[in-house]
Amino acid sequence: MIVISIPRKSSKDKIIDTASRLFQRQGYHATGLNQITQESGAPKGSLYYYFPNGKEELASVAVGRTVDLVAKRIQDGLKRYDDPIEAIQQFIFNLATEFEEDFEKKQGLPVASVALETAHTSEVIRQRCQQAYEKWHDIFAQKLIEGGVEQEKATELGLVINAMIEGAFIIVITKKDSEPLRQIARYIPNLLK
Repeated sequence: MIVISIPRKSSKDKIIDTASRLFQRQGYHATGLNQITQESGAPKGSLYYYFPNGKEELASVAVGRTVDLVAKRIQDGLKRYDDPIEAIQQFIFNLATEFEEDFEKKQGLPVASVALETAHTSEVIRQRCQQAYEKWHDIFAQKLIEGGVEQEKATELGLVINAMIEGAFIIVITKKDSEPLRQIARYIPNLLK
């Protein structure tokens, strides 16, 4: 018999994962450290052990982890197609389909609520959110550059594409309907030609 050992998550990872989920679902100010500790199952003292600067430090780390997960998801989605127009369009269609499959489990915008709540009160978190958006814009831009789009134009389009997706998600969440994502996906060929 072969025994496969699945690594257990550390208390620190549990705290970060829980904080990421709660910040995304509830926002920064509505999420308390006691709730994070309780829902993570981590020992109470471990939060301040791993994050001695408290909630701001934890939020910055949680946003960083979310950034990397979303970046990988975008990269993996875009790799499925060589043509950048088709890749971006299909990526957005896939987001719409995933959203439809289980609305109640969908979290929506990965850093938007934290960015909006803290941009004027925490420079540390604001910078982390800025880095998030820049990283995601760059992934779309890189796909366009690989497809022959000039760098400056690709950089601008990367921002536009990500802004369209973020904006559509706000409408999708409020309507509980994925059609706004499908609408922007249908316009991608016109935008990128």
